[in-house]
Amino acid sequence: MAPIKTCVLGVGLGGLTFHVPFVLALPHLFKLHAVMERNPAGPGGKLQTRFGEEAAKDVIIHRNIDDVLADPEVELVIISTPSETHYELAKKCLQAGKHVLVDKPVTAHFSQAQELGQLAKSKNVVLYPFQNRRWDSDFLTLRKLLNLPTDHPKSLGTLHEFESRFDRFRTELKGTWKDLPLEANGLTYDLAAHTIDQALVLFGRPQKITAMIENIRVHDFLHYPPLKAASGVQPQSLKVILRGHTLSVRSLQVRYVVRGTQGTYLKFGVDVQEDQLKVIPSPAAITSDANYGVEPEDIWGTVEHLDAQSKVVKSTWPSTERGTYIKLFENLAAVIREGAEQAVKWEQSAEVIELIELAYQSAREERTLVVPPRS
Repeated sequence: MAPIKTCVLGVGLGGLTFHVPFVLALPHLFKLHAVMERNPAGPGGKLQTRFGEEAAKDVIIHRNIDDVLADPEVELVIISTPSETHYELAKKCLQAGKHVLVDKPVTAHFSQAQELGQLAKSKNVVLYPFQNRRWDSDFLTLRKLLNLPTDHPKSLGTLHEFESRFDRFRTELKGTWKDLPLEANGLTYDLAAHTIDQALVLFGRPQKITAMIENIRVHDFLHYPPLKAASGVQPQSLKVILRGHTLSVRSLQVRYVVRGTQGTYLKFGVDVQEDQLKVIPSPAAITSDANYGVEPEDIWGTVEHLDAQSKVVKSTWPSTERGTYIKLFENLAAVIREGAEQAVKWEQSAEVIELIELAYQSAREERTLVVPPRS
């Protein structure tokens, strides 16, 4: 299989942390053919500054999207530019017959996401959403816990409340495009694009949504019918609470609180891959470093569950699942070259945008909204 000649649009934090390293780490699947950087400071631009002269060798620097689209060698375009530009750039790339990977949020509006999906099908090209946090160590570990049979001693039983949080403490603006009041910007489009996607993976489409959104915090409540209990207590509903807060004063932030009829799971801290990717000396470390994606034991989650005598017993639930963002890129290559099934389907990320728009409507109108059934 010939490596897929790839161009990364944007060499800021997103491009140099979440995309370029994986393209370079998988030379049998991808070739970094070009990047788009409007005003490179020197030879090799930011790519060379971050990963060295060898990594930037033979990589073309295109100054604008027209140059990218005019390059017949480019097969795949990875869009890691400011969020407001995703729709227009993806549309142009699809119209030019390029395969496209779009960072989250994929678009500002559900109608735009639907349009891009239809365009990709008409052009017979791959349109792939970058929902990398499906491969977070903590999320993979959580799924392993939730998949335990009900008779397992650490089973949480029938879930009735699921809370997923991305909190941080910050009192100043960072001075980047993310601080600007632009379309598809803000905490909801940023972090909720991950928490909503994970909720949809676990529980599917909710019946209703209630949201409270401010500039520093977002609370999304997804309402589900009750999960059927195998025995014992029958919850009346399942509530999924998705939160993001930028003024949370904690040294270690809460990540998950999951409550069931037989136990509760509590998890602090976040997946380590982002921090590792920001400082790795070489993309080769993604596949060669035994510690890559491995969560330290001091932030493993805990389960408090009922024993045979109905006493509460506390134990550790180890995060033995390694974080593996690389699997998204491996799947992307297989989809493009072999026609494999997408691990993250475009329709799923379009649904995330649909729920974000409903969340904003709910917050504006201060009421709970019914989520329309899938058409």
